[in-house]
Amino acid sequence: MTNGLDIVGVDISIVLGRSRMPIHQLLRMGRGAVIALDSAEGDEVEILANDMPIARGNVVVNGAVITVEVKELLRRPPSEKEQA
Repeated sequence: MTNGLDIVGVDISIVLGRSRMPIHQLLRMGRGAVIALDSAEGDEVEILANDMPIARGNVVVNGAVITVEVKELLRRPPSEKEQA
């Protein structure tokens, strides 16, 4: 018997950096194009669960392996129901 938690899907994303460019430049990019980001190895990254920020961390590169070390968990802002 399962408790239902083993079937809940969560999308985890890591924001490694950001970049700004005109849309016409983006549309001209092809497969294999490289987009320069405004961050470097060791910079803080944002960790998202279902597009909601949940933590901050750092990228760790060890040879060909890239991982993210969680440094800080973020508090969830109170919902409207919790404030009432």
